[in-house]
Amino acid sequence: MDMDFEACRRAFVTRDARFDGRVFGAVKTTGIYCRPICPARTPKAENMTFYPSAAAAQEAGYRPCLRCRPEASPDLGAWRGTSNTVSRALALIEAGALDGGDVDGLAARLGVGERQLRRLFRQHLGAAPITVAQTRRVLLAKQLIQETRLPMAEVALASGFGSVRRFNETFQDLFGRPPGALRRLRGEATAAAAGVTVRLPYKPPYDWAAMIGFLTARAIPGVESVSAKRYARTLSVDGATGVVVVTPGDGDFLVAEIRFPKLKALPAVIARIRRVFDLTADPTLIGAHLSQDPRLAPLVAARPGLRAPGAWDGFEMAVRAILGQQITVTAAVNLAAKLVATYGQPIDDPSAAKLGLTRIFPTPQRLVGADIAALGMPRARGASLEALARTVAADPTIFTPRADLESAIAALSALPGIGAWTAQYIALRELREPDAFPHADIGLLRAMADAHGVRPSAEALLETSQGWRPWRAYAAQHLWAADAAQPIQKRTKTDDRRAA
Repeated sequence: MDMDFEACRRAFVTRDARFDGRVFGAVKTTGIYCRPICPARTPKAENMTFYPSAAAAQEAGYRPCLRCRPEASPDLGAWRGTSNTVSRALALIEAGALDGGDVDGLAARLGVGERQLRRLFRQHLGAAPITVAQTRRVLLAKQLIQETRLPMAEVALASGFGSVRRFNETFQDLFGRPPGALRRLRGEATAAAAGVTVRLPYKPPYDWAAMIGFLTARAIPGVESVSAKRYARTLSVDGATGVVVVTPGDGDFLVAEIRFPKLKALPAVIARIRRVFDLTADPTLIGAHLSQDPRLAPLVAARPGLRAPGAWDGFEMAVRAILGQQITVTAAVNLAAKLVATYGQPIDDPSAAKLGLTRIFPTPQRLVGADIAALGMPRARGASLEALARTVAADPTIFTPRADLESAIAALSALPGIGAWTAQYIALRELREPDAFPHADIGLLRAMADAHGVRPSAEALLETSQGWRPWRAYAAQHLWAADAAQPIQKRTKTDDRRAA
């Protein structure tokens, strides 16, 4: 990746927060790499070199700074739009694709060759896929050491190390000291009342009110509990069930409390939180692109921190989308609540019960053979849900990133009960495709109506949206937000159908 030395240097001299997460500066004389906002004295220019990612700096032999803590920088996808293949690969790596697999398998899942994937990583991140995975593991371990009271053996397990010995060796090689010394350097760590509490940074601004409003409207009783300053839900990962509680921090970060019996699930849980709350987005980059369209510019200016909410689980997202077909958001939530009450697994957790959390969303296996239509929906829709459950139970990898958006939509559209709109919506929320765009959505069409209230056709909106690529998912969020803000009399009951 080409990086302008003087521009990067100026970012460090001025401690420009806009470059935090986009560039890392390494100091040749100390062997340390830092963030642009590091409080340490800026080194001489001849002693500095710059990298596009923490992984690239570590691959070059530098170790992370203990003052500015690179693990706490926002994980930005500034290269998105030039290589969505890298974006999809990183999503799979975050989900653990390289913990038990290799780069060949990762490339195959993305529909590219191993050499091509390595080349793309080198071009956009400056490091190999394995190095990226290892760096994420090390930086997560360092964060857990400095932000929690977990014993070192549990930190090793929670951050994905295969053994405590390997964990200790890695930190000794990288930092020149055992991991326990890093905790002592930070003084007393913050103790969590239960589970593990971590900070998850983002690039500001962040529209928490819009995010929490979206989640509130779709919260399923028993599974989710939402208030103005807190989101909580039950979650199942690899057969283990637990609870996550997310609140806004007092800085540019969210605070996540994670209570899971299997610490090994922690990286996957953190990856899901980051996905749902869209913490890797760069709103400045996205907003600048969308604002080139005069129709979107005022919407972006009104909500500069708007994010695209993700999904906790592909099967859950697909079920919600099918339940919401042709009915209102409220009706869809009521059906989902009945589904959870009938087929959801109860949890025995007194602290969760105090939050109103009592069940896990049903797994595909629990819905196979079930008479779902008896809950109060058209029999054809119930049959579609049962068929979907059967299909996903047979192939749990269905809801994973594909080689490109087109192949993802084709694969999703082949599933029972899922049409073009639903496929685009699942791609937007679960697969995190930044260019997914359900162009036939009535809310999008309504938001694009002219001064006389005349709405464009779905085909006309699709043509208009070509100028918004590769960020059409975010354009959709702005249009939905604008539509929701319109006076209710401008809608009709039959219009209000976006229920997932």
